[in-house]
Amino acid sequence: MRPDLTITTIKQDPYTMSKGSQMEGYCMDLLSELAKKLDFKYNVHLVKDGSYGRQDESGAWNGMIGEVVRKEADLAIAPLTLTAAREKAVGMTKPFMQTGISILLRKDISEEAGIFDFLTPFSVETWVGILAAYLGTAISICVVARLSPCEWSQPQTEENSFTFSHSLWYTAGALTLQGAGPHPKALSGRIICCTWWLFGLVLLACYFSNLSTSQGSDSNQLMVKGFEDLANQQGIEYGTLSGSSTLAFFKNSNNPTYRRIYEHMERAKSFVSSMDEGVRRAKEGNFAFIGESVSLDLVVARHCELVRVHEVIGMRGYSIAGTLGSPMLKNLSVAILELSEAGELAYLRSKWWASSCMADPAKASPLQPHSLKGMFLVLALGLGLGVLLAVLELTTKSRSNAGEQRKSYCTVLSDELSQRLRTTTTTTTKKRSQETADKDKA
Repeated sequence: MRPDLTITTIKQDPYTMSKGSQMEGYCMDLLSELAKKLDFKYNVHLVKDGSYGRQDESGAWNGMIGEVVRKEADLAIAPLTLTAAREKAVGMTKPFMQTGISILLRKDISEEAGIFDFLTPFSVETWVGILAAYLGTAISICVVARLSPCEWSQPQTEENSFTFSHSLWYTAGALTLQGAGPHPKALSGRIICCTWWLFGLVLLACYFSNLSTSQGSDSNQLMVKGFEDLANQQGIEYGTLSGSSTLAFFKNSNNPTYRRIYEHMERAKSFVSSMDEGVRRAKEGNFAFIGESVSLDLVVARHCELVRVHEVIGMRGYSIAGTLGSPMLKNLSVAILELSEAGELAYLRSKWWASSCMADPAKASPLQPHSLKGMFLVLALGLGLGVLLAVLELTTKSRSNAGEQRKSYCTVLSDELSQRLRTTTTTTTKKRSQETADKDKA
């Protein structure tokens, strides 16, 4: 015969809520799954005094724990924290949910922008790679402009417009989409420039995309990332629920940081009388509400302007309470573990903690060099192809001149290279001498 169990619970969103004459919520769904696994029937009623269960000075228990102790109920299913005191009075199952203590803040309480935040879209390695690509492209343009006869046909009389300084200026202008003339005339130089323009377009697109994403406000940008930050700052007030287990945790802790937090709350009298008041003050801004992480997650799902920090301390579990020595508790613990392993508890959590908020874009991490390796490869191929074409142009002209001058190809090529690699100083010196002579004549 299937046992008929009496279950006591307490109203708390989203664990147990009224729906007409029925009740629904996370705990009701969990109870239904356990009943299917262990084959029992049950009747649920709300606890008479509306309390979870606290022991008075005489040792008597009130709330749900009291009903189980007095055998007015077989089980108590609710977000009951597993504590040593309760474990002595009643039997407790394995936890069906883990919680802890965390901090609730408004999203717009964020760090001030750093001076060099504009560099954050790319990692240091990526910036070094971009600098190397910039210098390599400028050097390639300068070399190609010297080697290519199509770019510099008369090195003896003409001055090369693509000096190294101008190549640096030209490359920088192309990267910022400003342009800087004159432009290369030879095919080899144009191939390098086109490759650099493509590289620059992709680079700028990645930079501005990552920059705009990184400006999004999320918990990674919060000025208070944990309890250490909270204790060390003075700008944001903080508090917790008066008389709560969270307050007791800080009060009884030997951790210096947690003690400072308790002493500050005691000194500032920044306690709140209810969860709703803590949420309201957090929404108003300049206030951090300290509470149980599971409850704060529900608040964040309902109030899109709020966020919970990642740090969670004082981990503890919610368990089902039963009478001491009840053989049912062992079976319930095994069933809870089976539901956890099957993913049912995670499903129930996602069902009842579902958020109606639009997801904020995730904070972008700085782009690493491997993210742009394709573009670096294309640029390297473009530079190599441009330099190779410039060499082919020079060798073709040298071979043609060797036939006309009846000299050996190697001699003509050597002379051509000598002129092109040395002529900058010579041409510049001759030009300055001519300008000086013209001024003297004048």
